[in-house]
Amino acid sequence: MAAPTLKDVALRAGVSVRTVSNVVNDYVYVADDTRARVQAAIDELGYRPNLLARNLKLGRTKMLALVVPELDVPYFAELARLIIHEARTAGYTVLIDQTDGDERRERELVTEDARGVNFDGVIASPLSLTEEALEGRRASAPVVLLGERLFAAGVDHVAIDNVRAAREATEYLFSLGRRRIAAIGVQHESTGTAKLRTIGFRGAFAAAGAVVDEDLLVEVGHYHREDGAAAMARLLDLPEPPDAVFCFSDLLALGAQRVALARGLSVPEDLAVIGFDDIEDGRYATPTLTTISPDKAVIARSAVRQLIARIDAADEAAEPAQSVQIEAPYRLVVRESTQGRISTGGS
Repeated sequence: MAAPTLKDVALRAGVSVRTVSNVVNDYVYVADDTRARVQAAIDELGYRPNLLARNLKLGRTKMLALVVPELDVPYFAELARLIIHEARTAGYTVLIDQTDGDERRERELVTEDARGVNFDGVIASPLSLTEEALEGRRASAPVVLLGERLFAAGVDHVAIDNVRAAREATEYLFSLGRRRIAAIGVQHESTGTAKLRTIGFRGAFAAAGAVVDEDLLVEVGHYHREDGAAAMARLLDLPEPPDAVFCFSDLLALGAQRVALARGLSVPEDLAVIGFDDIEDGRYATPTLTTISPDKAVIARSAVRQLIARIDAADEAAEPAQSVQIEAPYRLVVRESTQGRISTGGS
């Protein structure tokens, strides 16, 4: 049986198709008795409005784009799930694309109308996007970036304080009596989170009156398990290996921890390990992984709500407000990789 149409509803209610359309679109100038009659016909026939057609008429697709570097990195997968949930609650569908950190792809998806696909807005976590590209963006859709505002371009950002979080992680290692503290994840050419976490790491040393051993800062090309493993192998081959390591992601930490254990070290007795991101894998590693835990639910909720606020403001032709930076909370979660076996099984 064919789905009922506006014409079917109009015939049942004894009104014009235009009147039915006015009721469906909540047009205010419809008499109460007419509105009630049309609504009764809608209910009897089981009519459902064509939301796609209505949204297109209003200039909306009800679709958001989510742009991430790598979908198979658990942090981004977990964050994407939360963003999709928040968007669905608000009546939006999320389409996801990954850039592999390629600047050209990030520019195409974030600063231009992506491949001719119309989105109402874009949430993006860029790795290589430049300030010049953002300042010259031609896309009409609003954008919210995940990551701290490292340049002046007027775009909204949602992030944790990476400098403060990295400093807190490193200071915690000092509090355990560790002194040869390494860092895995440095990227000297980076202007993003790697740079901020390096600043925080160095800040903890300055606060402790300690000197950073530059040989213990290991640069990596990616934040994958294999990169952490290779970096840890280099550190353990030093004449004086570290007694603690702060990894700039949990995947790096898991790779590093595996190599340390394979070399016969005990974690945390010989080597304390801290990660960053609080991915699910870290909670089930052996030993479980101490980590900086960004509040991913707050990040997702803040990004979606801020983006929809921008979309609504554009629909109303409102004067664009100044860009904002929303700081999400984080916490240091202490587990077995720094504290040893925890009798409560804390996570």
